[in-house]
Amino acid sequence: MLPRVRSLQFRHGQATLRYDGAGQGEPMVLIHGLSGSSRWWRRNVPVFSRSHRVYVLDLAGYGGARRQRSLGVREDAALIAAWLDNQNLNHVTLIGHSMGGHIALHVAALRPQRIDNLVLACASGLLDGHPVQVALHLPRALATGRKSFMPRILLDAARAGLPNMWRSTVHLLGDNILDVLPGLNVRTLVIWGARDALVPARLGRALAAAIPGARYEEIAGAGHVVMVDAPDKFNALVLDFLHEGQQT
Repeated sequence: MLPRVRSLQFRHGQATLRYDGAGQGEPMVLIHGLSGSSRWWRRNVPVFSRSHRVYVLDLAGYGGARRQRSLGVREDAALIAAWLDNQNLNHVTLIGHSMGGHIALHVAALRPQRIDNLVLACASGLLDGHPVQVALHLPRALATGRKSFMPRILLDAARAGLPNMWRSTVHLLGDNILDVLPGLNVRTLVIWGARDALVPARLGRALAAAIPGARYEEIAGAGHVVMVDAPDKFNALVLDFLHEGQQT
């Protein structure tokens, strides 16, 4: 098995992407969401790394890369695309949560030749409204998720800081992905928490319907941080989806 690597960094222009790696096999890249970090995937990496080389990213402004200015979703996507080129990663399974799913859509559009599978978990792409309105939904979103994970959410948000989180929120709400969706040519799985109070499941169904050939799966009882609230189900859905792709 390839050795586990921690806190490597890739610098492109003025931005730095940090990442960890574990496991062996075809590459899998995990992108966290707004206020998140690579730590949000701790219930998923041990399972995925049995069959894949898993790269867990910290976006500029967050987690291990928090001591810099956050980027817009398209800037984040361009940075990740440049990193994929630098690492020469092909046959990638790209998994993004919330804002990370939004970013993953743009990465898939920028580097379709490198991405084999796309998994969108409660992605923010169709979310609209004023940033303050979105912020007002956060307490309810936290209340519908796994209570033991709340300290991690609050800690990562505090470390990122309000300026970074505000910038990211303004950027993601101002980005229109409708021009990207019809042209996507990658196997896509959309996974949603039925109790998601931040990005409602109706937006997940609409997102899946707008992506050619996308599959939609909804997990009962799970909230916005679906891969934390229902890790066993989430992991199984992802691996089953990848297994089916290998049979075609």
